[in-house]
Amino acid sequence: MRKVLVLGGTGWLGHEIARQAVADGADVTCLARGSTGGAPEGAALVRSDRTRPGAYDAVARVDHEWDEVVELATTPGLVEGALDALAARARHWTLVSSVSVHARDDEPGADESAELVAVGERPDDAAPDLYAQQKAWAERTSAARLGDRLLVVRPSLVVGPGDPSDRFGHWPARMLRGGRMLVPTTEGRWAQVIDVADLAAWVVLAGRDRLLGAFTAAGEPVPLAEVIEEARVASGTDVELVAVDDAWLLEHDVRWWAGPRSLPLWLPLEASGFARRSTAAFRAAGGTTRPLAETMTRVRHDEIARGVDRPRRAGLTPDEEAALLRERAS
Repeated sequence: MRKVLVLGGTGWLGHEIARQAVADGADVTCLARGSTGGAPEGAALVRSDRTRPGAYDAVARVDHEWDEVVELATTPGLVEGALDALAARARHWTLVSSVSVHARDDEPGADESAELVAVGERPDDAAPDLYAQQKAWAERTSAARLGDRLLVVRPSLVVGPGDPSDRFGHWPARMLRGGRMLVPTTEGRWAQVIDVADLAAWVVLAGRDRLLGAFTAAGEPVPLAEVIEEARVASGTDVELVAVDDAWLLEHDVRWWAGPRSLPLWLPLEASGFARRSTAAFRAAGGTTRPLAETMTRVRHDEIARGVDRPRRAGLTPDEEAALLRERAS
Protein backbone atom coordinates (compact mmCIF):
# COMPACT_ATOMS: atom_id res chain seq x y z
CA MET A 1 0.00 0.00 0.00
CA ARG A 2 1.27 3.47 -0.94
CA LYS A 3 2.43 5.41 2.14
CA VAL A 4 1.59 9.10 2.09
CA LEU A 5 2.70 11.69 4.64
CA VAL A 6 0.80 14.98 4.67
CA LEU A 7 2.62 17.73 6.54
CA GLY A 8 -0.54 19.23 7.90
CA GLY A 9 -3.73 17.40 7.05
CA THR A 10 -6.00 18.78 9.75
CA GLY A 11 -6.66 22.18 8.18
CA TRP A 12 -8.59 23.05 5.07
CA LEU A 13 -6.67 22.00 1.95
CA GLY A 14 -4.43 19.56 3.79
CA HIS A 15 -7.43 17.79 5.30
CA GLU A 16 -9.05 17.44 1.87
CA ILE A 17 -5.83 16.06 0.36
CA ALA A 18 -5.53 13.53 3.18
CA ARG A 19 -9.21 12.56 2.87
CA GLN A 20 -8.96 11.97 -0.86
CA ALA A 21 -5.68 10.08 -0.51
CA VAL A 22 -7.39 7.71 1.93
CA ALA A 23 -10.25 7.29 -0.54
CA ASP A 24 -7.65 6.53 -3.23
CA GLY A 25 -6.40 3.59 -1.18
CA ALA A 26 -3.28 5.12 0.37
CA ASP A 27 -1.99 4.59 3.91
CA VAL A 28 -2.08 8.21 5.07
CA THR A 29 -0.36 9.86 8.02
CA CYS A 30 -0.88 13.52 8.94
CA LEU A 31 1.81 15.35 10.91
CA ALA A 32 0.24 18.40 12.54
CA ARG A 33 -0.45 20.16 15.82
CA GLY A 34 -4.11 19.36 15.30
CA SER A 35 -5.17 22.82 16.42
CA THR A 36 -7.55 23.19 13.45
CA GLY A 37 -9.16 19.78 13.92
CA GLY A 38 -8.40 16.11 13.54
CA ALA A 39 -7.21 14.00 10.63
CA PRO A 40 -9.85 12.64 8.27
CA GLU A 41 -11.34 9.24 8.95
CA GLY A 42 -8.92 6.50 7.94
CA ALA A 43 -5.78 8.64 8.33
CA ALA A 44 -3.39 8.51 11.28
CA LEU A 45 -2.58 11.74 13.11
CA VAL A 46 0.84 12.33 14.60
CA ARG A 47 0.55 15.42 16.79
CA SER A 48 3.64 17.56 16.53
CA ASP A 49 4.65 21.22 16.52
CA ARG A 50 6.93 21.61 13.52
CA THR A 51 8.66 24.62 15.06
CA ARG A 52 10.07 22.55 17.94
CA PRO A 53 13.14 20.27 18.10
CA GLY A 54 12.39 16.64 17.33
CA ALA A 55 9.17 17.53 15.50
CA TYR A 56 9.72 14.86 12.85
CA ASP A 57 11.18 12.09 15.00
CA ALA A 58 8.05 9.92 14.81
CA VAL A 59 7.94 9.97 10.99
CA ALA A 60 11.65 10.07 10.16
CA ARG A 61 12.84 6.86 11.82
CA VAL A 62 15.22 4.57 9.98
CA ASP A 63 12.37 2.14 9.24
CA HIS A 64 10.17 4.87 7.71
CA GLU A 65 10.13 5.43 3.96
CA TRP A 66 7.41 7.48 2.31
CA ASP A 67 6.13 6.99 -1.21
CA GLU A 68 4.80 10.56 -1.10
CA VAL A 69 5.31 13.60 1.12
CA VAL A 70 2.96 16.57 0.68
CA GLU A 71 4.26 19.91 1.96
CA LEU A 72 1.83 22.80 2.31
CA ALA A 73 3.94 25.18 4.41
CA THR A 74 5.09 28.60 3.29
CA THR A 75 7.61 29.81 5.86
CA PRO A 76 11.26 28.91 5.23
CA GLY A 77 11.75 27.47 8.70
CA LEU A 78 9.04 24.86 8.25
CA VAL A 79 10.03 24.02 4.67
CA GLU A 80 13.71 23.68 5.57
CA GLY A 81 13.04 21.63 8.69
CA ALA A 82 10.93 19.13 6.76
CA LEU A 83 13.56 18.76 4.06
CA ASP A 84 16.29 18.21 6.64
CA ALA A 85 14.30 15.47 8.34
CA LEU A 86 12.54 13.77 5.45
CA ALA A 87 14.14 14.43 2.06
CA ALA A 88 16.21 11.25 2.24
CA ARG A 89 13.14 9.18 3.11
CA ALA A 90 10.75 10.33 0.36
CA ARG A 91 10.41 8.71 -3.07
CA HIS A 92 8.31 11.65 -4.29
CA TRP A 93 7.62 15.10 -2.82
CA THR A 94 4.79 17.50 -3.63
CA LEU A 95 5.26 21.15 -2.68
CA VAL A 96 2.07 23.21 -2.78
CA SER A 97 3.23 26.65 -3.91
CA SER A 98 1.18 29.45 -5.53
CA VAL A 99 0.77 31.41 -8.75
CA SER A 100 1.90 34.36 -6.62
CA VAL A 101 5.51 33.27 -7.20
CA HIS A 102 5.44 34.84 -10.67
CA ALA A 103 7.18 38.19 -11.03
CA ARG A 104 4.62 39.70 -13.41
CA ASP A 105 0.84 39.82 -13.34
CA ASP A 106 0.31 41.68 -16.62
CA GLU A 107 0.81 38.78 -19.07
CA PRO A 108 -2.47 36.96 -19.84
CA GLY A 109 -1.81 33.37 -20.87
CA ALA A 110 1.56 33.11 -19.13
CA ASP A 111 2.56 29.54 -18.31
CA GLU A 112 4.83 27.80 -15.82
CA SER A 113 7.97 29.08 -17.55
CA ALA A 114 7.19 32.74 -16.71
CA GLU A 115 9.76 34.52 -14.57
CA LEU A 116 9.54 34.12 -10.79
CA VAL A 117 9.96 36.83 -8.18
CA ALA A 118 13.56 37.52 -7.25
CA VAL A 119 14.72 35.86 -4.05
CA GLY A 120 18.06 36.72 -2.52
CA GLU A 121 18.67 35.78 1.08
CA ARG A 122 16.33 33.46 2.95
CA PRO A 123 13.09 35.44 3.55
CA ASP A 124 12.04 36.19 7.09
CA ASP A 125 9.56 33.64 8.46
CA ALA A 126 7.57 36.36 10.21
CA ALA A 127 6.93 38.53 7.15
CA PRO A 128 3.49 37.83 5.61
CA ASP A 129 4.10 40.58 3.04
CA LEU A 130 6.88 38.36 1.64
CA TYR A 131 4.50 35.50 0.81
CA ALA A 132 5.54 35.33 -2.86
CA GLN A 133 9.24 35.39 -1.98
CA GLN A 134 8.74 32.71 0.68
CA LYS A 135 6.97 30.41 -1.77
CA ALA A 136 9.62 31.03 -4.44
CA TRP A 137 12.35 30.31 -1.90
CA ALA A 138 10.55 27.10 -0.94
CA GLU A 139 10.48 26.04 -4.59
CA ARG A 140 14.16 26.78 -5.13
CA THR A 141 15.30 25.12 -1.91
CA SER A 142 13.12 22.04 -2.42
CA ALA A 143 14.43 21.62 -5.98
CA ALA A 144 18.02 21.83 -4.77
CA ARG A 145 17.43 19.16 -2.13
CA LEU A 146 15.11 16.79 -4.02
CA GLY A 147 16.16 17.03 -7.67
CA ASP A 148 14.05 14.74 -9.83
CA ARG A 149 11.68 13.73 -7.02
CA LEU A 150 9.86 17.08 -6.81
CA LEU A 151 6.44 18.19 -8.02
CA VAL A 152 5.59 21.87 -7.57
CA VAL A 153 1.86 22.71 -7.61
CA ARG A 154 1.02 26.40 -8.14
CA PRO A 155 -2.69 26.87 -7.48
CA SER A 156 -4.66 29.93 -8.42
CA LEU A 157 -7.09 31.18 -5.76
CA VAL A 158 -8.32 28.09 -3.90
CA VAL A 159 -12.03 28.29 -3.04
CA GLY A 160 -14.78 26.13 -1.69
CA PRO A 161 -16.51 25.10 1.53
CA GLY A 162 -14.50 25.87 4.66
CA ASP A 163 -12.28 28.51 3.03
CA PRO A 164 -10.65 30.33 5.98
CA SER A 165 -9.79 33.43 3.93
CA ASP A 166 -13.45 34.42 3.24
CA ARG A 167 -12.48 35.87 -0.15
CA PHE A 168 -14.67 33.91 -2.54
CA GLY A 169 -17.35 33.33 0.07
CA HIS A 170 -17.78 37.08 0.48
CA TRP A 171 -19.84 37.25 -2.71
CA PRO A 172 -22.59 34.67 -2.07
CA ALA A 173 -22.70 35.60 1.63
CA ARG A 174 -23.16 39.28 0.82
CA MET A 175 -25.81 38.48 -1.80
CA LEU A 176 -27.76 36.53 0.81
CA ARG A 177 -28.17 39.73 2.86
CA GLY A 178 -29.89 41.46 -0.09
CA GLY A 179 -30.36 45.21 -0.45
CA ARG A 180 -27.97 47.64 -2.12
CA MET A 181 -24.51 46.17 -2.63
CA LEU A 182 -21.22 47.88 -3.43
CA VAL A 183 -19.20 46.29 -6.24
CA PRO A 184 -16.20 47.38 -8.28
CA THR A 185 -16.52 48.10 -11.97
CA THR A 186 -15.94 44.74 -13.67
CA GLU A 187 -15.02 45.60 -17.25
CA GLY A 188 -11.65 44.08 -18.12
CA ARG A 189 -11.46 42.16 -14.83
CA TRP A 190 -11.11 38.42 -14.45
CA ALA A 191 -11.09 35.72 -11.81
CA GLN A 192 -9.34 32.36 -11.85
CA VAL A 193 -10.16 29.91 -9.09
CA ILE A 194 -9.95 26.22 -8.29
CA ASP A 195 -12.30 24.32 -6.02
CA VAL A 196 -10.45 22.86 -3.03
CA ALA A 197 -11.83 19.39 -3.83
CA ASP A 198 -10.58 19.55 -7.43
CA LEU A 199 -7.13 20.71 -6.34
CA ALA A 200 -6.87 17.96 -3.74
CA ALA A 201 -7.96 15.32 -6.25
CA TRP A 202 -5.22 16.34 -8.65
CA VAL A 203 -2.56 16.51 -5.93
CA VAL A 204 -3.43 12.92 -5.02
CA LEU A 205 -3.43 11.83 -8.68
CA ALA A 206 -0.14 13.60 -9.45
CA GLY A 207 1.53 12.12 -6.37
CA ARG A 208 0.35 8.62 -7.23
CA ASP A 209 1.69 9.01 -10.77
CA ARG A 210 4.88 10.72 -9.50
CA LEU A 211 4.58 13.70 -11.79
CA LEU A 212 7.57 16.05 -11.79
CA GLY A 213 8.11 19.73 -12.52
CA ALA A 214 5.89 22.76 -11.96
CA PHE A 215 2.19 23.02 -12.81
CA THR A 216 -0.31 25.86 -12.60
CA ALA A 217 -3.37 24.25 -11.02
CA ALA A 218 -6.36 26.43 -11.85
CA GLY A 219 -9.77 26.65 -13.41
CA GLU A 220 -10.28 28.52 -16.63
CA PRO A 221 -10.32 32.34 -16.35
CA VAL A 222 -13.80 33.86 -16.10
CA PRO A 223 -14.85 37.52 -16.11
CA LEU A 224 -15.29 38.92 -12.62
CA ALA A 225 -18.80 39.95 -13.65
CA GLU A 226 -19.62 36.27 -14.13
CA VAL A 227 -18.46 35.44 -10.59
CA ILE A 228 -20.73 38.15 -9.19
CA GLU A 229 -23.66 37.00 -11.32
CA GLU A 230 -23.21 33.36 -10.28
CA ALA A 231 -23.21 34.51 -6.65
CA ARG A 232 -26.48 36.37 -7.27
CA VAL A 233 -28.06 33.34 -8.93
CA ALA A 234 -26.90 31.00 -6.14
CA SER A 235 -28.25 33.30 -3.44
CA GLY A 236 -31.67 33.70 -5.07
CA THR A 237 -32.08 37.13 -3.45
CA ASP A 238 -32.90 40.58 -4.79
CA VAL A 239 -29.78 42.72 -4.85
CA GLU A 240 -29.17 46.15 -6.33
CA LEU A 241 -25.56 46.36 -7.48
CA VAL A 242 -23.89 49.76 -7.07
CA ALA A 243 -20.78 49.72 -9.28
CA VAL A 244 -18.06 52.19 -8.29
CA ASP A 245 -14.84 53.07 -10.11
CA ASP A 246 -11.38 52.31 -8.76
CA ALA A 247 -10.42 55.91 -7.98
CA TRP A 248 -13.43 56.43 -5.70
CA LEU A 249 -12.91 53.12 -3.89
CA LEU A 250 -9.23 53.78 -3.27
CA GLU A 251 -9.94 57.33 -2.13
CA HIS A 252 -12.33 55.86 0.46
CA ASP A 253 -9.79 53.29 1.70
CA VAL A 254 -11.38 50.23 0.14
CA ARG A 255 -8.64 47.66 -0.42
CA TRP A 256 -7.76 45.29 -3.21
CA TRP A 257 -8.21 41.52 -3.26
CA ALA A 258 -8.47 40.36 0.39
CA GLY A 259 -8.45 41.22 4.04
CA PRO A 260 -10.41 43.72 6.13
CA ARG A 261 -12.21 46.56 4.34
CA SER A 262 -11.67 44.96 0.95
CA LEU A 263 -13.69 44.01 -2.10
CA PRO A 264 -12.42 40.45 -2.54
CA LEU A 265 -11.10 39.35 -5.96
CA TRP A 266 -10.90 43.01 -7.09
CA LEU A 267 -7.48 43.68 -8.62
CA PRO A 268 -5.90 46.57 -10.54
CA LEU A 269 -6.56 46.39 -14.28
CA GLU A 270 -2.83 46.21 -14.93
CA ALA A 271 -2.74 42.94 -12.92
CA SER A 272 -5.32 41.18 -15.08
CA GLY A 273 -2.78 38.52 -16.06
CA PHE A 274 -2.78 37.22 -12.47
CA ALA A 275 -6.18 35.64 -13.07
CA ARG A 276 -5.64 34.59 -16.70
CA ARG A 277 -2.81 32.07 -16.55
CA SER A 278 -2.48 29.12 -18.89
CA THR A 279 -3.84 25.82 -17.59
CA ALA A 280 -2.69 23.73 -20.57
CA ALA A 281 -0.06 21.71 -18.68
CA PHE A 282 -2.43 21.04 -15.79
CA ARG A 283 -5.17 19.82 -18.14
CA ALA A 284 -2.74 17.63 -20.07
CA ALA A 285 -1.67 16.05 -16.77
CA GLY A 286 -5.22 15.04 -15.86
CA GLY A 287 -6.34 18.17 -14.02
CA THR A 288 -10.09 18.76 -14.10
CA THR A 289 -12.28 21.45 -12.53
CA ARG A 290 -15.99 21.63 -11.92
CA PRO A 291 -18.23 24.42 -13.26
CA LEU A 292 -18.12 27.73 -11.41
CA ALA A 293 -21.85 27.48 -10.66
CA GLU A 294 -21.34 24.19 -8.83
CA THR A 295 -18.58 25.61 -6.66
CA MET A 296 -20.68 28.70 -5.95
CA THR A 297 -23.57 26.54 -4.79
CA ARG A 298 -21.25 24.55 -2.53
CA VAL A 299 -19.93 27.77 -1.04
CA ARG A 300 -23.42 29.23 -0.57
CA HIS A 301 -24.47 26.18 1.48
CA ASP A 302 -21.28 26.45 3.52
CA GLU A 303 -21.77 30.16 4.17
CA ILE A 304 -25.28 29.52 5.48
CA ALA A 305 -24.01 26.69 7.69
CA ARG A 306 -21.16 28.81 9.13
CA GLY A 307 -23.30 31.92 9.51
CA VAL A 308 -23.63 34.66 6.93
CA ASP A 309 -23.27 37.40 9.55
CA ARG A 310 -20.24 35.95 11.34
CA PRO A 311 -17.06 38.05 11.67
CA ARG A 312 -15.13 37.68 8.42
CA ARG A 313 -11.49 37.91 7.39
CA ALA A 314 -12.24 39.60 4.07
CA GLY A 315 -14.71 42.13 2.71
CA LEU A 316 -16.55 45.15 3.99
CA THR A 317 -18.50 44.91 7.22
CA PRO A 318 -22.21 45.83 6.92
CA ASP A 319 -21.51 49.13 8.70
CA GLU A 320 -18.57 49.95 6.42
CA GLU A 321 -20.57 49.19 3.30
CA ALA A 322 -23.58 51.18 4.50
CA ALA A 323 -21.38 54.21 5.21
CA LEU A 324 -19.78 53.99 1.78
CA LEU A 325 -23.14 53.73 0.06
CA ARG A 326 -24.41 56.79 1.92
CA GLU A 327 -21.27 58.69 0.94
CA ARG A 328 -21.69 57.62 -2.67
CA ALA A 329 -25.31 58.80 -2.74
CA SER A 330 -24.62 62.18 -1.14
